[in-house]
Amino acid sequence: MSIVTCQLSKHMSFPEPVKKILEKIKAHGFQGYLVGGCVRDILRGVEPSDFDIATNAFPEDLQKIFPKSFSNNNFGTVTVLTGAEEENLKEVEITTYRTESGYNDKRHPDSVDFVDNLEEDLKRRDFTINAMAIGADSEVVDLFNGKEDLKNKIIRAVGDPEERFSEDALRLMRAVRFSSSLGFSIEEETKKALKKNASLLKNISNERIRDEFVKIIMTPRAVDGVENLRKLGLMKQFLPEVLEGYKVPQNKHHIYDCYTHCLYSFKYAVKKNFGFHVRLASLFHDIGKPRTKDGEGEQATFYNHEVVGARMTKNILKRLRFKKEDVEKIYLLVRYHLFYYNVGEVSESSVRRLLKKVGKENIEELLQVRMADRIGSGVPKAEPYRLRHMRYLIEKVSLDPINTGMLEIDGKEVMEKMDLPPGPLIGDVLNIILLEVINDPQKNKKSTLEEYIEDLKKIKKEDLREKAERARKEIEKIEIKRDEMTKKKYWVS
Repeated sequence: MSIVTCQLSKHMSFPEPVKKILEKIKAHGFQGYLVGGCVRDILRGVEPSDFDIATNAFPEDLQKIFPKSFSNNNFGTVTVLTGAEEENLKEVEITTYRTESGYNDKRHPDSVDFVDNLEEDLKRRDFTINAMAIGADSEVVDLFNGKEDLKNKIIRAVGDPEERFSEDALRLMRAVRFSSSLGFSIEEETKKALKKNASLLKNISNERIRDEFVKIIMTPRAVDGVENLRKLGLMKQFLPEVLEGYKVPQNKHHIYDCYTHCLYSFKYAVKKNFGFHVRLASLFHDIGKPRTKDGEGEQATFYNHEVVGARMTKNILKRLRFKKEDVEKIYLLVRYHLFYYNVGEVSESSVRRLLKKVGKENIEELLQVRMADRIGSGVPKAEPYRLRHMRYLIEKVSLDPINTGMLEIDGKEVMEKMDLPPGPLIGDVLNIILLEVINDPQKNKKSTLEEYIEDLKKIKKEDLREKAERARKEIEKIEIKRDEMTKKKYWVS
């Protein structure tokens, strides 16, 4: 076994609780090494999200060494409770060196055998950058030139890449995910094996594919990740609908084909760091165009593509076992991404209808999808005046209305308290009360308003009407001022 010894620099050190575990294992006569992703991150100077240790000690040995531990799996893993407050240090998993064989389901080994050799344990791992180990004395075990690949930013399978992918087909997705999240390129032989074995992905559960896919689209280099999924043949296995738009030309309103347009829309969503609902909706928003295309060239049409695309999107998300609330939200974003918003033609009532269909809680994300759609079409501005005006209208109709309905007392109660018959004077009194509440919202309590009504009872009817008229004018000024402030917020006139 080749051990490359180096002293980790300060920014590459690992936490004291982890070091103590390694030292305790060594003190009991066993080997212990940090392994996997935490080693990769330490060597990159990045804080690991968790820490894994491999050892030649058996699970029963480990539970004697670490009384505060538990084991609940068949892979020889013992979880040690460290007592640390940091989330990534509360639990450290320790696994006995092992070899695996069988892999009939292309995901899990049919048999696991404990071994006394770190080299055998590292040989079964996926990529060279994940197949290194660090001991308590900071010695680095690197059997497959992982440090060199880390330095050169390369994703390379350990040993025979075809063998690695046939053992666990989820590694096909993980290769793309590591490439996307780390900004690394995939080594040529590994890439060839990926293409050749892409169909093995059919053996992996949709839930696991979904998890890797979400991780890919949430990375800063998500566009490269999506393109790698296409180029390597993986997208075909779990997202064939997206590929239907590849090289399908659009019409005079678009300079890109359907797939490229969606990809560039997605690129903008990633650039602006929008959430995963918007990212997926941006990638899927025109997925229905190839199935609705009528005609060719500049005059081609895609009537109802948003309806068809929304149904396709829902089917995809259900197939990949996304949560019901995620399915519904992304469906709505795709379904209504074509909302109409010409200034002067969009009424407040139509905006209210859109809010009702999409949901007030989803409207900001819908606007983000629309901006991504615009940039994906090759236009220079994501949010032109028209879209800002739409934002203004949305906020305007979403604001709580300034009317007597917001009071904690109604006309019937005013009639009873003031001993008045039905008529315009009841509305006058309510407007007087409304202005009082606008000026001091804390007064909008039933008991406080009842006391105020007692004061109003002492005022003559003619004076009440004059007071009500002044209140109406003041309320109108407040409404105008609020509207002006909302317009100013969105730079519209």
